[in-house]
Amino acid sequence: MAGPVPAIHAFAGRDKDVDAGSFATPKGLRPCRRDKPGHDELRAGRTRRTLLARLLMALPTAGLSLFASALPAHADLKLCNRMSYVVEAAIGVDEKSATATRGWFRIDPAACRVVLQGALTADRILLNARALGVYGASPIPQSGSDTLCIAPDNFVIAAARQCRGNQTPAPFTQITPTRTDDGNLVAYLAEDSEYDDEQARLAGIQRLLVIAGYDAAPIDGVDGPKTQGALAAFLKSRGLGADIVQSPTFFATMIEAVQKPSTSGLTWCNDTPHKIMAAVATDDGKAVTSRGWYRIDPGKCLHPDVTGQPKQVFSFAEAVDAENRAIKLKNRPLNWGGTKELCTRDSKFEVSEQGDCGSRGMAPIGFAPVDMSSGGKTLRFAMP
Repeated sequence: MAGPVPAIHAFAGRDKDVDAGSFATPKGLRPCRRDKPGHDELRAGRTRRTLLARLLMALPTAGLSLFASALPAHADLKLCNRMSYVVEAAIGVDEKSATATRGWFRIDPAACRVVLQGALTADRILLNARALGVYGASPIPQSGSDTLCIAPDNFVIAAARQCRGNQTPAPFTQITPTRTDDGNLVAYLAEDSEYDDEQARLAGIQRLLVIAGYDAAPIDGVDGPKTQGALAAFLKSRGLGADIVQSPTFFATMIEAVQKPSTSGLTWCNDTPHKIMAAVATDDGKAVTSRGWYRIDPGKCLHPDVTGQPKQVFSFAEAVDAENRAIKLKNRPLNWGGTKELCTRDSKFEVSEQGDCGSRGMAPIGFAPVDMSSGGKTLRFAMP
């Protein structure tokens, strides 16, 4: 295995983020240095330009990257995703005392992308990766010894150690690929479960089914009647044919579908121009468990994981700015809640003891009850 493990997502400011598919956090992610090739995309013609020059030529379409110093020449660098998440990444290149970054690249589960082409002669290549917003957050916080600049949307930054304008600093990790039989360099980004390609793709489908409100748990990459039933119900509800499952655009189709209201489970929809952070709580008759934070992008919907058959469900949501500070209208926070005070934290949390929040380093927030008697409920958050 390679050295330091890159995390999927870095979040600036308050860390209000949890995974909407499954609140349980994987123990960690690590790159699998197997020599087994993945699903290669066609490589463009190679050039002799310096790596830094090639990095700065154009914006990316998709991909991730891993590296160590002294890479062999005349080899393309690609990353293969064996995680159950669709991820985006930014790469950093140190070459002759200059540092540049470029992002965002996108890679689906069980897919590979070439991220750098031609002779690889840089001193170091680094990675910052994140899960798509539909998941609410990444499995673990981003870590790394280098701090480089990124931007919210597609970007190329030539001087990446001095952030300007809408650029923000983010941790990047230096990592190591393996040479394959075809002479190229590859690294696999993996969860502790170490899925193969087929398992990663199925686990990715299971995770999105759970987010959409269908019972495809556990997310384990193992096929069976439960997963097949959930997938069939999902396809039917969206008017999709079974053949689309094998389409290379299936994850894009699923992500688009799960960000729309659902007739089952709880759905939050963000009708504001702001990012919204939300928390959910469930009362099973024995204890009330609150968990958050889930990110809901403008114009999108999200399905928090409400498992089992709780006796009551509660919801709280708040509009925030790019630094995760509460949006205020007429000096009042723009939020949607109620009178049921439950414990929360500024960072990711799951709390089952609701008494005396303050003495335990938490903050009480007023949640609103959600009527789930019809089996499904969509809460739309709009400007007043």
